[in-house]
Amino acid sequence: MGTDKMIPTDEFCLSHNIAFSVINQLNASGLIDIISIEERVFISENQLAQAEKMIRLHVDLGINMEGIETISNLLQKMEQMQMQILALTNKLGYYEGM
Repeated sequence: MGTDKMIPTDEFCLSHNIAFSVINQLNASGLIDIISIEERVFISENQLAQAEKMIRLHVDLGINMEGIETISNLLQKMEQMQMQILALTNKLGYYEGM
């Protein structure tokens, strides 16, 4: 796997002014995945938005890792519920049109 779609964690930490331990904690909590390639650690490009959201919660709002885990879990459940509501709305629209 090439590193062209990956962001080195050292550069990410430097640009967000955070310690690497924050990235490690997010990874240990299962909130983001980090990848080690040839002794360098990367965040995949598709997880960049998630990582930045979690960093903002931690740095800007002062929320600890347990709180971030809870918020992330609740946001995922809300997204699933919204998808279910959309599916049910579509089904209802189908049956109302009969």
